[in-house]
Amino acid sequence: MSQARTKKDVSIYQLKVTLKGSKPPIWRRVQVKDNIRLGDLHGVIQCVMGWDGGHLHQFIHKGQYVGAPSDDDEDSVTDEDTVRLSDLDLRAKSKFVYEYDFGDGWMHDIVVEKTLPVEKGVDYPRCIDGKLACPPEDCGGIWGFYNMLQAASDPKHPEHEDYKEWLGDKFDPEAFDLEAKDAALREVVKQPRTWRPIG
Repeated sequence: MSQARTKKDVSIYQLKVTLKGSKPPIWRRVQVKDNIRLGDLHGVIQCVMGWDGGHLHQFIHKGQYVGAPSDDDEDSVTDEDTVRLSDLDLRAKSKFVYEYDFGDGWMHDIVVEKTLPVEKGVDYPRCIDGKLACPPEDCGGIWGFYNMLQAASDPKHPEHEDYKEWLGDKFDPEAFDLEAKDAALREVVKQPRTWRPIG
């Protein structure tokens, strides 16, 4: 029987989350405690990427599916609230996948960049870097997103006005505000409905 870990045993995983198929890459770098539940890691990714959370999701690690199980699942899905990141036996350069919205198929590569000791006075999880704006929801996946951007930037495109209206005047595909993302993550952690304390 394994012994219970103490707070001193907890490490920090630095993860790079990259949206598959994005060129140039749309990515975020986060630091999380290794004892975070995957259900909570889902909340972290949603927040720092900029997704709205209105679709199904799952993690895929070594052929195993971890998510929010339902009676409709054809494959065996392990409950994400019973699995901690440390259970995946990850090392530096280990990879796994986070999928969001099974229709649009937003696939995210997650790479463990390194393992760090807990830094005194630092609140985890935290977002420490990133690049480019998250695509809008329900735009048809990564290729739909790029088609949308092309149409919105080309006044001669037959769908130019529709896509301009959909994206709105404030959408900037180049934008990434690190302070805003990390502040938003602080708020997510405070919400008991979307965040369960790690104990």
